Amino acid sequence: MQDEDNIIVIRPAEREGARLIFCFSGTSGSGKTRTALEFAYGLTNYDPGKIGFLDTENRRGSLYADVLKAHKTRPTNTPFLIADLDAPFSPDRYKRAVLAFQRAGVEVLIVDSYSHMWEGIGGCSDIAAKHKSVQGWKIAKDAHKDFINAILSVDMHIILCIRAREQIDATDPRNIKSLGVQPICEKNLMFEMTASMMMDNEGKHQDVIKCPGELQPFLGRGQGYITSEDGAAVRAWVDGGKPIDPATERAFNTLRSVAEGGMRAYRAEWNRTPESARKALEADGRHETLKAQAAAFDRQRERVSSDADGLNEQRVE
Repeated sequence: MQDEDNIIVIRPAEREGARLIFCFSGTSGSGKTRTALEFAYGLTNYDPGKIGFLDTENRRGSLYADVLKAHKTRPTNTPFLIADLDAPFSPDRYKRAVLAFQRAGVEVLIVDSYSHMWEGIGGCSDIAAKHKSVQGWKIAKDAHKDFINAILSVDMHIILCIRAREQIDATDPRNIKSLGVQPICEKNLMFEMTASMMMDNEGKHQDVIKCPGELQPFLGRGQGYITSEDGAAVRAWVDGGKPIDPATERAFNTLRSVAEGGMRAYRAEWNRTPESARKALEADGRHETLKAQAAAFDRQRERVSSDADGLNEQRVE
């Protein structure tokens, strides 16, 4: 049922094919990269050609190129897809890299590592520092929100690998306290994930931060390696919902990821969308909802621009 403003489509609740976001964090050598590849292998139903790897670690991801070839139970000669992202590590560059992997048809994307976006060259900390005002962190966090919105909207499962290190509380210089090993990330990020955990001992141990009950048998054990079989089990759980048309869902998620660009960007992508998917999205009301979303982004930008013009006029007066 479409509401009269086209903001939402109200429908009976059914478990449908979803896109999940996972976070593996830990110190160097904690096993997060190897675990991410193993888990992604199963999550693609053992099709490495559907795995994407965004490498910000100076080509270290390429060192794992033969991991799946030597897999204990399902060796393969098919390589996964990889791309290197160098500085500046701005949220916008991360976002555009993620969208490039979506256009390449990837089903599971590993981002190794997210932490450069937070404190690397050109990342959020740099953005905030260069503005030299309280506004700096607002600008940085707004850019970070755009990245989060992108990974929540794309037609891929996402695995974020995040560095971790010991953090301290120095608010009282005379009583500095250790906060233990913490992930290097925005403070609320771990709770945006479908499941998130801190890894240790080369991946043999996990401190689970968040994990829904349905996934606890595969990601909530705390002990033992997370394997490709765990990834395949999660994929089976996702696929066990209401059957969906893959082409239509890919078109929907692609359109959803460009809607924030406004109506011009949305119309351009709509014109590239296959006719069968357009008909399906028109029939179930999602096209109208996406158009309303794109229009809302346009109006929001217009209001921000108008407010900025008004403020500038006041300063001139």
